[in-house]
Amino acid sequence: MEVKLFNQDGKETWTIELNETLFWQKEINEGLIHRALIYQLANARKVVAHTKTRWERRWSTRKIYRQKWTGNARMWSNRSPIRKKWGVVFGPRNNVNFSISMNKKERRKALFCALTSKVKDNKIVVVDDIKFDKIATKNMVKVMDNLKFEKNALLVIPTKNEVIERSSSNLPYVKTILSNYINIADLLKYNTLVLLKDSISKMEESFVK
Repeated sequence: MEVKLFNQDGKETWTIELNETLFWQKEINEGLIHRALIYQLANARKVVAHTKTRWERRWSTRKIYRQKWTGNARMWSNRSPIRKKWGVVFGPRNNVNFSISMNKKERRKALFCALTSKVKDNKIVVVDDIKFDKIATKNMVKVMDNLKFEKNALLVIPTKNEVIERSSSNLPYVKTILSNYINIADLLKYNTLVLLKDSISKMEESFVK
C-alpha cells in the first residue's frame, strides 16, 4: 500500500510503498495488543516497596514482661508486629517477581496490529528527512507545525541523531525513538506516528524476517 511522502516543510513530494507485513494486517487483534502492553509494563516494573519482618528489626528479643498476672496480653519481644512501628506481617517485599512471558511471534504480531491501526486511522505521517543547521527547539516546532497533525507524536528516526533528539527534547508532545526500539506502549500513548523514510527500511530489517 502507498502513503504520501512529505518534506520537512509539509509539502507532499511523492508517495512511498509500505511493507504490508508491518503496516497492513488483515485483522487487528485488540486482545493481542492488550496482552503485549501488559507484558511490556509488567516486565518494566521495578519493585520498590519493602517492609521488614519481626526478625529484620534490630531490637532485643527479651520477653518484655512476665507471662501471667500483669493484666496484659501475653507478649514476647518488642519486635512483635502487634506493637507499633515494628515488624510487619505479610507486608510488600522487594523480592517479588512480576514479570510475565509472551511468545516472540505474538509480540511481533501485536506490534504489526498496532502499526496497522495507525495506518487505518490516518494517524501516520512519513517524512523524507529532517535536517537542521543547529540544535534549536524552534526548528522542531516549525517542522511539526508544517506537518499539521495532532500535537502528540511519536517521531521514529533510523539512527542516533543528536540534532533531532535534542531539538525535540523540550517538546512535551513529541517523543523521539529509534526505529528498532518502537514498542506497543508508545504507539498507544501517542496519537500520531511520524516516520522518517529511512526508518521504514530499518524497521523491516528489525522486525520482518
